[in-house]
Amino acid sequence: MTSPSGRLAGKVAMVTGASSGIGKACIERFSAENATVIAVDIAKPVTEGLMGPLSSYACDVTNSDSIKEVINNISSEYGGLHIVVNSAGVSARNALSDTTDIERIWDRVIEVNLKGTFLTSMHSVPEIEKSGGGAIINLASTMGIVGYPTGLRNGYSAYPPSKGGVVQFTKTLAVDLADRGIRVNCLCPGFVETSLTESLTSDNETNNYLKGLHPMGRLGRPDEIANAALFLASDESSFITGSSLVIDGGYTAQ
Repeated sequence: MTSPSGRLAGKVAMVTGASSGIGKACIERFSAENATVIAVDIAKPVTEGLMGPLSSYACDVTNSDSIKEVINNISSEYGGLHIVVNSAGVSARNALSDTTDIERIWDRVIEVNLKGTFLTSMHSVPEIEKSGGGAIINLASTMGIVGYPTGLRNGYSAYPPSKGGVVQFTKTLAVDLADRGIRVNCLCPGFVETSLTESLTSDNETNNYLKGLHPMGRLGRPDEIANAALFLASDESSFITGSSLVIDGGYTAQ
């Protein structure tokens, strides 16, 4: 019997924030490359109709016990864990539905985007190391590198600081794990057409404004970010760690 082919064949990959947008695109892309993919979200992701092998868990990445239990279950059921994509995230626009209190929204955005990335990584590392090494890919943003454009004017938004924290956490963890066979990198997308940007892109004037900020004249697609995640998850990026890969249609090159 021949072994399955694919850039991630034989690998077990966990993707958080897997119900939509970039996370969902990652599980589809990784599955197409023959990884065993576990989709994780606050509500159990629907994986029917997607390429397999797939399974899913409901998990709150801001709850240490919750994410630890899921990771332990994955390692036990599938015999290891090799790849983690920390894609769970919120923006200030959709962090909380019951309040406009800026302090509560700030805390929630930091909790999901930064603390969730920290907790998931912390509990994943022992399992990845026991599996012989692997890769952690964190979702940051161009907003972790530069500030919001003046046309959106939100200097108190927690989103850019949360993603800037992810960039620095990636670097720190990468250095710490470099001699343990675990590579840690992050993706910094520009504005991408997902549920996180829907409240902006649904307004024609704002949508055109955002497109105009990108020299390529359009927003990104989730599959374009997933392609970059695949590269960082695969052995093709074996000498890359601590890097922030910008995928922004030229946004930050200006």
